[in-house]
Amino acid sequence: MLDRALSGKVLTRTDFRVPAFATWDLSGASVAETVSRGKHLLTRIEADRPWTLHTHLKMEGAWRVLEPGQRWPRPGHTARVVLETADTVAVGFQLGIVEIVPRDGEGDIVGHLGPDLLGQDWDADEAVRRLREQPDRTIKAALLDQSNLAGVGNMYANELCFLAGVAPDTPVGQVPDLPRTVGRARQVLDLNRHRAVQSTTGDLGRGRTFWVHGRGGRPCRRCGTRVVESMLGEAGRERVTFHCPSCQPPR
Repeated sequence: MLDRALSGKVLTRTDFRVPAFATWDLSGASVAETVSRGKHLLTRIEADRPWTLHTHLKMEGAWRVLEPGQRWPRPGHTARVVLETADTVAVGFQLGIVEIVPRDGEGDIVGHLGPDLLGQDWDADEAVRRLREQPDRTIKAALLDQSNLAGVGNMYANELCFLAGVAPDTPVGQVPDLPRTVGRARQVLDLNRHRAVQSTTGDLGRGRTFWVHGRGGRPCRRCGTRVVESMLGEAGRERVTFHCPSCQPPR
């Protein structure tokens, strides 16, 4: 969305509402492109030198592309970045990360990431190899680790565990057909890349988009067993987790 809206255009106004970059003004510069690496967004800007605006949505963030004068869909005090061109206003709300770095410094930001599920450099074999390097780690924690494969968030991790038929705390070494799970991750993210509504069930109807995510205490869509909600993860990095104890038995 950002790439389509801004690429090739000249910025007429910029507003970076974070202390470290509040005085920056990149008006007059042109936007080359916006690319994603995992969950990181890199907006490349050509000014006196090549810069990259690095943003990350985290849990609450969102970018919105509007027309000049159009009412913002969120309160103004939640905006962290405003990029304006002659015909477009792109606003980043509640962004978890906002920083401007030299273009040649992108590697310091995303160099640690594993193969990007939606990138041109996607390498399924390498993703599987990285996952298998820690066979005792839980499969959910391993899928969330962006250094193994980049792009899986908490919702996708919950849903992928369900689709694989394994409990989220199953050790990686005990996951049957790990390459198939990695392949499913790629397939599910690719199917959702252009959707306004994310779905892992194939159903875009309200309340019918996920198998188990967000369905704690409600019947499993597949077998009717009550979905269990819990907090699972490594110390200090626990995430809300959903699984069906019947469809995803412990191993």
